[in-house]
Amino acid sequence: MSILQFLGSTSGRWARIIAGIVLVVLAVVLGGWWWILAVLGTVFIAAGSFDFCLLAPLFGKPLQGPAFRKTFTS
Repeated sequence: MSILQFLGSTSGRWARIIAGIVLVVLAVVLGGWWWILAVLGTVFIAAGSFDFCLLAPLFGKPLQGPAFRKTFTS
């Protein structure tokens, strides 16, 4: 399974959400300029929650989750 297939799967979506939460928590705990991690974490949470993959367009695939997954089944 390629990394793109994993990111498009339900497990990949949950992995992005969890990674985003970890980054936000780290930013809050560390403080200072680490808030940049919170911004990145928020993007990961949004990508997983709203079902889109930011890496997909780099590989010529659609951004939206359902259309993205269809490219692997056909």
